[in-house]
Amino acid sequence: MKKRPLGLVVIVLYKTFTALLLMATAIALLLTLKNYQNLEAFSEDYVLEGKSIIIDWLLNKVLNLNPRTLAFSGIGAGVYAIVTSIEAVGLWYEKRWAHVLVLVLVGISIPPEIYELIRGFSAIKILILVLNLAVFGYLFRNFPKHPN
Repeated sequence: MKKRPLGLVVIVLYKTFTALLLMATAIALLLTLKNYQNLEAFSEDYVLEGKSIIIDWLLNKVLNLNPRTLAFSGIGAGVYAIVTSIEAVGLWYEKRWAHVLVLVLVGISIPPEIYELIRGFSAIKILILVLNLAVFGYLFRNFPKHPN
């Protein structure tokens, strides 16, 4: 078995985690869309206790979304999860096209991430920007010289 550079393994793990998180989000959004009326009835019948502030907040956020927005978001998250999975597999096998794909997609995401930071700081926004800058820098420095 070929030994892969540690940086590449870390990026593949990061991309795999991201793909799994996106797929879970897509499934949750599409299930919410499918059961929108049931969720609405549940929120009206649900007796909130002091411990349920997060559930109440989440239900209010979801129920205030347009069903078309839920569908678009679910499909978009699913497609992005598939693309991210393809990136991870391509990087694992050290394919040149995967390096290019990741460089382009991560590079495109950096300006909006900076804009979001300008609008308001949060630890998660900073962490994601730093991770994406690290991924971009690593792959740019270690771009394969010859196609595999």
